[in-house]
Amino acid sequence: MKNRTINVKGANIAIASRHEQDYIALTDMVKNFEGGSALIEQWLRNKDTVLFLGVWEQLNNPVFNSLEFEGIRNEAGRNSFFLSAKKWIEATGAIGLYAKAGRYGGTYAHKDIAFEFGSWLSPEFKLYLIKEFQRLKDEESRALSLEWDFQRNQKRRTLFDAQDQVDNQREELIAAIEGKMNQNTRLEELFSIRWAIS
Repeated sequence: MKNRTINVKGANIAIASRHEQDYIALTDMVKNFEGGSALIEQWLRNKDTVLFLGVWEQLNNPVFNSLEFEGIRNEAGRNSFFLSAKKWIEATGAIGLYAKAGRYGGTYAHKDIAFEFGSWLSPEFKLYLIKEFQRLKDEESRALSLEWDFQRNQKRRTLFDAQDQVDNQREELIAAIEGKMNQNTRLEELFSIRWAIS
């Protein structure tokens, strides 16, 4: 599925699908905030953020490296502590964040994590983000429902046409059989053979 976009307080924010889940571009979320992309790294340095990410991964990622997480958790909050999305992913095998290069590049986060980040940026921003994200999901659901209705109606139409064809063939067979049953038969001598045994 291609990237979708929502507009939150003047910022166009990309939403990508990965592992059948929605991931929201954190890079787009910070465009209209002072500090821009540096805000993502500041958020990642926060001890509460590291704890949140660790719990999220433990709940959603069966291959999460808990030992590496413990080391990062112990360092979080110190002045010298630094954590980028790339470092977090490589160290722990995290799936809640991913960094993407190219046209739609940037740092993406699972919707749960993106909402938490939105709250850190601004409670108002988070509420607008959730509202716009839900609007997008409602639109997608309606479009999917229309597609299902269309396909269901097509299948019904095909089924009814096939049933009509079967009914017509049955009527033709019954008529043919009745026609043969109603034929007049008569006995008429065409020739005779006589022989004698001597």
